[in-house]
Amino acid sequence: MLNIQQTVAEVHGVDARALPREILTATEPVVLRGLVADWPLVVAGAINADAAIQYLRGHYRDATVGVLLGNPEIRGRFFYNDDMTGFNYQRAMMKLDAVLEAVAKLQGVASPPAVYVGSTTIDTCLPGFRAHNDLGFGEFDPLASIWLGNRTRIAAHYDAPDNIACVAVGHRRFVLFPPAELANLYVGPLDFNPAGQAISLVDFAQPDFERFPRFADALHNARVAELNPGDAIFIPSMWWHHVEALDDFNVLVNYWWRQTPDYMGAPVNALMHALLSLKDLPVEQREAWYRLFRHYVFEPDADNVAHIPEKSRGVLGPIDETRARGLRALLLNRLNR
Repeated sequence: MLNIQQTVAEVHGVDARALPREILTATEPVVLRGLVADWPLVVAGAINADAAIQYLRGHYRDATVGVLLGNPEIRGRFFYNDDMTGFNYQRAMMKLDAVLEAVAKLQGVASPPAVYVGSTTIDTCLPGFRAHNDLGFGEFDPLASIWLGNRTRIAAHYDAPDNIACVAVGHRRFVLFPPAELANLYVGPLDFNPAGQAISLVDFAQPDFERFPRFADALHNARVAELNPGDAIFIPSMWWHHVEALDDFNVLVNYWWRQTPDYMGAPVNALMHALLSLKDLPVEQREAWYRLFRHYVFEPDADNVAHIPEKSRGVLGPIDETRARGLRALLLNRLNR
C-alpha cells in the first residue's frame, strides 16, 4: 500500500436530504461519514451481497448496460495493454440482471475475472431506485450514476464537474491529489484512454519510481480516504482521484454537477482546440497568445474592457445564454471552414 500521510478531512451528521451549500461548493475534498447509512440498499448490503443484489433486481426493468470484462491477470486494474496500443479488457453490452448474476457467481473466487459497470445513469437502468436512495441538492440538478462490480482499481483521473460518491455496498479506498500535481502523475493520452478521461500511468499497487520519479513528490500532497458502506466523499472539480473497490461485490452511487450554467461550454474542448491551434506556434507567438489568454480569460479585469462601450463589447461582455449560443455558432462556423 502507498505510504500516504494525509487523510481526507471528515464531517459527521450531515443531512442527506439537504446537503449544505458550503459542502457542495467546497474546493477541498471531505468525507461525509454515514451520509447514506439509512439507504435501503446500504441496509440490504449490510446483510450480505446476495441481499443487495436482490434489492437491485427489485428495481431492474430490462436495461442493457455497458460492462468492462478483464481476465484474472489484470487483478481488477482496467488499463492499457502492454504496448499501449489498446486496452487490457473487453467491452460488452449486457443485461444488468446478467451482470448481477455473474458477479454473484464470482463471490469467494480467489482470483476472479474483473467485472465492472461504470457511470450508468440510475434512472435508466433502475427506475424507482432514487425514490428511497437519493440525496438533496437544493439548487443543483446533478446527474446520478451507479457503478458496480467486484474488486476493481480505477486509475487516477479528474472530472470536470464536482462529485459526491456514495459507497452503498462494499468498501472503497480513494487516493486524491490536488490539481497542481498534474506534472507528477504522469498522465497518459488525452484522446485515447480507457473511459474517455486521461489517466495516470502509475500503477498505485506497484509504483515504478525509476520510470515515474516525480510520483514520489505527488505522494507528499496525496490524501487517502477509506470508506465504509454508508459513507460518501465530496471530490471537488479537477481533483485527481484513484478509486479501489475492495470487496467481492461493490456498489457506488455518484452525483456530478457543475456550478456554472448548462449553456457554458466544456473546458476540455478549449484545451483540445488550443492543442490544435497554439501548441506548435513559434515561441514568440505562443507567448503573445499566453498574454491574451491571461488578459481575457484567466485574469480578467473590468478595466480590460472599460474603454469599450458596453453595448459594443460582444463576446467580451458577460456570457449569458443568448451570448453563449451566438459564440457557439461563431465557433462552429469557423471550425467548419
